[in-house]
Amino acid sequence: QVQRVESGGGSVQAGGSLRLSCAASGYTGSKNCMGWFRQVPGKEREGVATIYTIDGSTYYADSVKGRFTISQDNARNALYLQMNSLKPEDTAMYYCAAAFTHPVGCASGRWSPADWGQGTQVTVSS
Repeated sequence: QVQRVESGGGSVQAGGSLRLSCAASGYTGSKNCMGWFRQVPGKEREGVATIYTIDGSTYYADSVKGRFTISQDNARNALYLQMNSLKPEDTAMYYCAAAFTHPVGCASGRWSPADWGQGTQVTVSS
């Protein structure tokens, strides 16, 4: 059974940066799509960024394009999210997730994760 643990969250002022990490342990299986989601209490979880692990194709939600960068380290089973120019509306619990899915779905952000981490809180103050 895979375990995914996020880290790197915290509190920053608007315009600041954070780097989230997601470390996987246990049997990760043949996951080919990994990504970051976020959720604010009372709202649906939304996809933030996705990477197709085979060729590195990425997807970003419009709200984070140009500010966030997703990356992977396959040797370490790790996933990262570099977040720059943070805004108060980026405040949320951030989760990493993974699945084996069709490459088109993964690269377009339309996929359903099979496993999740426990989340790390990001708070951006104005």
